[in-house]
Amino acid sequence: MRHFFVISGGNVEEAFVRGVLGRQPSALIAADSGMDFCYRNGIKPDVIVGDFDSADSEALAAFEGRPDIRMIRLNPVKDDTDTESAVRLAIKMGAEQITLLGGTGSRLDHVLGNIELLGIGLQAGVPMMLLDSHNRVRMIDAGITLERAEQFGDYVSLIPYSAQVEHLYLKGFKYPLTDYCLEGFCSLGVSNEIVAERGEITFDGGILLVIESRDDVRG
Repeated sequence: MRHFFVISGGNVEEAFVRGVLGRQPSALIAADSGMDFCYRNGIKPDVIVGDFDSADSEALAAFEGRPDIRMIRLNPVKDDTDTESAVRLAIKMGAEQITLLGGTGSRLDHVLGNIELLGIGLQAGVPMMLLDSHNRVRMIDAGITLERAEQFGDYVSLIPYSAQVEHLYLKGFKYPLTDYCLEGFCSLGVSNEIVAERGEITFDGGILLVIESRDDVRG
């Protein structure tokens, strides 16, 4: 499995991200100021992509010109974000799975924009997640099973991304559902819990955001 990691320029929780990168990604792509994290922690990205309007000049100087790092400089006047360019590049390079780090933080517009990018992976058939120390976010158009022993945190929230998610069944959850049509403009799917060995989510038609969350940060 060619698992690519993309480090964006949002809130990069350094200890958490270092631990995640210990899984040895197939390739590491830094999007613009995501390179600053790499520079501070002595990590070599395989590719750096961005217009470098927000990157630290010291980090840029350290990486630029190195033959073992591919630098892709983008026009600052563009329609997409540096992170989107990095995600599309990962898919073009043959990623079979993508984890986006540093995609959350105080800029809610950036967070929502990065959640949008999960749809690029969905369309390409490449499983993709947005990950920080408190949340794992995925966008799905088919059912999945979550093993309780392997879930990320204690809570599972289901947010309809399409207008409707039809024939939704939840099995193994504290709040089960049977043949339910989940629509927007409500919070019904927030903060459910897996109470069996596994939680099964099935539906027929629509797109769901699956958000696994935890209040505390555990190792």
